[in-house]
Amino acid sequence: MKTKLHSLLFIGLMLLAGVHSTMAQVTNLGIAPAPGGQSVLYWPVSSTNYVLQTTTNLATPNWVAVRSAYPVNAGQVTNSAPSGFFRLQPVTVPAGMALVPAGWFTMGDTVDGLTNAIPTNIFVSAFVMDVNLVTFSLWQTVYKTATSSKGYAFDHPGVGKGTNYPVETVNWYDCVKWCNARSELSGLTPCYYTDANLTQVYKTGDVDAVYVNWTASGYRLPTEAEWEKAARGGLSGLRFPWGNIIDENLANYYGFTNSFSYDRGPNGNNSIASIGGANPATSPVGSFDVNAYGLYDMAGNVNEWCWDWYGTPYGQPTINNPTGGPASGVRVLRGGNWYNTADFSRCANRFSFYPNYTDFGFGFRCVRGL
Repeated sequence: MKTKLHSLLFIGLMLLAGVHSTMAQVTNLGIAPAPGGQSVLYWPVSSTNYVLQTTTNLATPNWVAVRSAYPVNAGQVTNSAPSGFFRLQPVTVPAGMALVPAGWFTMGDTVDGLTNAIPTNIFVSAFVMDVNLVTFSLWQTVYKTATSSKGYAFDHPGVGKGTNYPVETVNWYDCVKWCNARSELSGLTPCYYTDANLTQVYKTGDVDAVYVNWTASGYRLPTEAEWEKAARGGLSGLRFPWGNIIDENLANYYGFTNSFSYDRGPNGNNSIASIGGANPATSPVGSFDVNAYGLYDMAGNVNEWCWDWYGTPYGQPTINNPTGGPASGVRVLRGGNWYNTADFSRCANRFSFYPNYTDFGFGFRCVRGL
């Protein structure tokens, strides 16, 4: 079998028992035995971004991204699964999105003694995330077509101070359905369905029993673990995406310096709130510096809906690509907003609310799996 942009190899059962295998056309992807009857796939550091994919049948291949069964970190993966074919596929990051690389990270921290954010080692597969919060302009573009000709029905039309401001006053159900509509209008496979067979695209109503196609190409809400990994930008154990101190030159939040030693203020609403009028004091997307992954507003401006039901501890049902625990009545929001104090903007801070609730401090952004 010939490949142009990637290497391909087959791991057989003999190799998993510690016997050498035959590899076809391996230039970027290597293999070596590891203790415990495992094998290590490895590849050199490269300026090109890759995602590791696997399939069990080359006659009719269904290449899917390697997820929890094969933890990837720093250019290698330890495999203890049955035989299969693997390849490195170059990643093209869509315009307006940023790559969040695969790997382990420490979710939570001990900086402020958060009892619901105990540090946990979590693995997250590579994904891409919107660089900016979903703007009112983008929301309206998708919303109008989805409701006029695609059979979608939303609880709320959404609100925004201007076209380049984040959409707000949208509930969790609206965001999930909107992700599906955005996928359809972009020619991508939707992620959310109302049946376990993944045949009925979620378009109407307030449905709690939503089923997710995690391998679909479309847009979806980030999981709580994906959101925190993205917010930290590769850093670990810090309060905010940039460090341990916050001021109103770094994020749009409500300054309250007497209550938080790490808040340098000034007190009250950020002065950026005067742009476009008073409340809601949201700021145009991209008004502050990016984090190390190239993402704006991962602290402040509007809270961001995530996929997960809120629960403790996190890392459920597994520490590999956790998707949240059982239904708890409330969904996760992250990041803090313009009227929240500095503590809400911490990377590890966890917040939740009823999925049918709207607020002029609640918005979202989308991710796509690889």
